[in-house]
Amino acid sequence: MLIITLVRQSILLLTLILITLIKCPALESGRVAVVTGASRGIGRGIALELGKAGFVVYALARSSREKKQFSLKDQRVVAEGLDLTVEGTAERITALGGRGYGISIDLTEKGALGNFLASMSENRLDVLVCSAYTTPPGKLRGEFWTQGMEMWEAVNDLGLNCVYDACCTAAPYMIDTAKHSSHAPLICLVSSFGGKSYTFNAAYGVGKSAIDRLAVDMSYQLKKYGVATTSIYPGLVKTEANMQMVVDGTWGEASGNLDITKGETPAFSGKAVVALTALEKNSMMERTGRVEVVAELADEFGFLDEDDSKPPSIRSLQYLLPNFVFPTVEKNNNVKVPNWIKNNVPNILVPWSTFSSGPPPDMDNR
Repeated sequence: MLIITLVRQSILLLTLILITLIKCPALESGRVAVVTGASRGIGRGIALELGKAGFVVYALARSSREKKQFSLKDQRVVAEGLDLTVEGTAERITALGGRGYGISIDLTEKGALGNFLASMSENRLDVLVCSAYTTPPGKLRGEFWTQGMEMWEAVNDLGLNCVYDACCTAAPYMIDTAKHSSHAPLICLVSSFGGKSYTFNAAYGVGKSAIDRLAVDMSYQLKKYGVATTSIYPGLVKTEANMQMVVDGTWGEASGNLDITKGETPAFSGKAVVALTALEKNSMMERTGRVEVVAELADEFGFLDEDDSKPPSIRSLQYLLPNFVFPTVEKNNNVKVPNWIKNNVPNILVPWSTFSSGPPPDMDNR
C-alpha cells in the first residue's frame, strides 16, 4: 500500500512539473533583445549587459568589418584600435554568456528593420532598445535660426523618425511575445535630460522631448497587450567618443568644462535596462511609460557602475552643485568653495518642475 501511495505521489509530482514546464516554456531562458546603435557608446553598453544577463542579443548598427562605407560615415572620432563594429559587439556578448549576432543595417533605409525582424530565427521579441543616434558635425550649441534644418535633420532623422519607425515595426512581434511570456516585453528608448531641460539647442530638446512623449503615448495603447515602454536618461557618459575628446583637448569647450571623470560608463545604462527586464510582469506594467533615470534606478535596485562607483543623477544636488553652482559662485565672487562643502553635498533630487525651468547657471555661455 505504501509503495502504491509513493508511486501515485511521484506520478502527481512529475505531472505538476510537466505542467509547469508547458506553462513556462524553455524560451523564457532565451529571451531576445534587439539593440540599435549597438556598435558603440550607450547602445553597445546596453547590448553587452543584456548579453551578460543571458539574452539572445541582435546588435544592430551601420559599423561593420565588412561594410567599410558605414564604418566612418557620420561617426565621431574615437581612439585607434577599438573594434566598434556589430561583429565586435556580438563576439563580446557571446563571450559574456549570451548569444550575440551582429547585424549591419542602415535604419534610414525604408523597410530595412522590418526585413530583418522577419528573418529572425527566434519567434519572439522581448526587448527593443532604440539607441541609434547621429551626432551632428560641428558645434551643438547655437541659435536655432542659424543652425536651420541641417541641425534638425541631423539629430531627429535617425534619433526620432527612425525610432518611431522601429517601434511601429517591432510592436506586433512584441504583442505576440507577451501572450507567451512571464515577463512584459519592453520597448526602451534612450533619451536624455534634454527632454526635460534646455540642452545644446532647440532641435535637440524638441527631439528628446518627443522621444519621452512617444514612450508615454505608446504605453497607453500597448498596456492592454502586456507590452511596456520606457524612456531612460543616462547621465554624463564616458563613451568612446567623449573620452577621445578629452585626449584631443576639445572636451572642455564642448561640454562646458564638465568633469567626465565622475561620469557613467555605458555599462551603467545597460545594468539599468537589465534591472527593468528582470521585473515581474505586473511590476513592469505598473511603471510603463515612465521616464527612468539610470542613476536613480541604481539607487532603487542597488547596482553599481563597472568601477563600483554610483554616479549621481543629473538632477541631484551632488551633480548640480559641483558642476554648475559652485563654479558660478567662485567666478562671480572670486572666492573658493571649501572642499569640506564640495565633498559633502547630499544626494537630494531636485523636483522635475524646478529642474525643467531652464538651463543650469551659465551652461550656455561658458
